[in-house]
Amino acid sequence: MHHALSPELLVPEWPAPVNVRALVTTRRGGVSRGAYGALNLASHVGDDPALVAKNRALLGRELPGEPLWLNQVHGTAVADAAMAQGEPIADAAVAREGGAVLAVLTADCLPVLLADCGGSVIGIAHAGWRGLAAGVVEATVARMNVAPEAIVAWLGPAIGPAWYEVGHEVRQAFVASDPSAANAFHAAGEGKWYADLYSLARLRLAKLGVGEVHGGGFCTFTDYERFFSFRRDGVTGRMASLIWLA
Repeated sequence: MHHALSPELLVPEWPAPVNVRALVTTRRGGVSRGAYGALNLASHVGDDPALVAKNRALLGRELPGEPLWLNQVHGTAVADAAMAQGEPIADAAVAREGGAVLAVLTADCLPVLLADCGGSVIGIAHAGWRGLAAGVVEATVARMNVAPEAIVAWLGPAIGPAWYEVGHEVRQAFVASDPSAANAFHAAGEGKWYADLYSLARLRLAKLGVGEVHGGGFCTFTDYERFFSFRRDGVTGRMASLIWLA
């Protein structure tokens, strides 16, 4: 059972500065059971806390320090690793110090990883439709306090555009402020739409001036072997996306 004690990790492919490190966990390589099998890293989804702690310890072997875990609420608050205490209520974070590990937990929502080309500041955002529409990406870039043109972004595993069915109000939340966002929605029947989180995030980043955007080729819903999906399973675990300055 050696494989169960070795987290399977994705390493983002993006032109980040040499001192920026990033990892994304999959569902494989932990000790949780049943619906949470195996590498569930969330303590708020009903899993055995002792097993979650073991999973976090297994992940910790790959990291320079304890991640700044967030109490995510689908909002736009951005925590600063230099000042944060405990698990701040936030859906994004920034750091400028070496070894400070930023993390977000997801199981369909979009993790957005950000770094400036000079390797002086990093950011991370948990972007479901609510956070995206409310401006969590914009808030994170603003807190990084560097020219958006100097930022490179990577979009992690999220639910794909062929499976993310939403209501008319979700489409309106985006189109009301940017008519071009209509291109990220495709009709799915009476008052329903399929939303493309990746396209919506790219649109927001482009508007800010962030031109270097990578990733975005995943689908948590269809890739059962690798990813947790709340939309698919209801009761399920969470993956972590992590970034730090070496």
